[in-house]
Amino acid sequence: MMDAELTVANTTPLMMMALRAHERGGPERLVYEQAPRPAPGRDEICVAVRAAAITFAELTWAETWESAGIDRTPVIPSHEFAGVVTEVGPGVIDLAVGDSVFGIAPFDRDGAAAEFVVVPSACVARKRTTVSDLYAAAAALPALTAWEALCDKTHLAAGQRLLIRGGAGAVGAFLTQFAHGMGAVVTVTVTSAAAEARARRLGADHVVVTTARSEGLDLPPFDVAIDAVGGDVPEWMYASVRLGGRLIVLQEPPSQELADKYGVHAVFFVVRTRRERLETLATLLAADGVEVAIAQTFPLSAGRAAYESGSSPKPGPGKTVILVP
Repeated sequence: MMDAELTVANTTPLMMMALRAHERGGPERLVYEQAPRPAPGRDEICVAVRAAAITFAELTWAETWESAGIDRTPVIPSHEFAGVVTEVGPGVIDLAVGDSVFGIAPFDRDGAAAEFVVVPSACVARKRTTVSDLYAAAAALPALTAWEALCDKTHLAAGQRLLIRGGAGAVGAFLTQFAHGMGAVVTVTVTSAAAEARARRLGADHVVVTTARSEGLDLPPFDVAIDAVGGDVPEWMYASVRLGGRLIVLQEPPSQELADKYGVHAVFFVVRTRRERLETLATLLAADGVEVAIAQTFPLSAGRAAYESGSSPKPGPGKTVILVP
């Protein structure tokens, strides 16, 4: 009798609380509910989530809802996280239970708006004890995107002239700080006086305040330009890059017609999560002077409200973060 009872108990799945969507849609599809707790497979780890940052557009991405063309609902959103390793799968030798980590879950699998998340071990790095879970989660995607753009796509060197469109935004703020630290001459565009003051504090050498209708900005030629705003890249950005210079676009492919017209190398860039880059980022975040902006926080139980807040003006710059008790 005892053996039978043990067998039944061992087949009962472990559960957790999570934010899930059972159908495609926006924040209105999200529900806070019990869900099966995931277990790590080979080369994977399970992390007890402490903080999970939001990218509001993720609910519009195909990867959020399907993998290799196959629907994978119900889904758990939020892929930028920090927490503590609770279990390691076979093949994981460089991380251990109890390690504090941060990273990015692949976009075509469940995210971190839950008490636990399972990710490939290569998608995380150890977090320094001096950096909070809140800050690490908020920085994971935008800071990694900025660092890879500058180091892997532009190979920015000291003394080069860099233009950042949206230099005080989520990614732009890290581009401004990192490029300033590399010794580049940084010019950024912003859309308000408050953003201008912040951009200067982050290290911008020159700031240009623009409007949605700004055209034909009179800017000197730049070695590199990075669009950190998204949407259609305005023609003046192509024109602002010197002949043979580079234009990096983060949201959607650039216009090859305009790139040819102005003789620039225009590159579409999507962040690639790698352990070595995350480890570099961990060191950067632990250094004095790197600003990580947090706009607002919500508890996991109010995760739907966190996503709904994306349709309203935020109380300040930076990321919206879900905190997991």
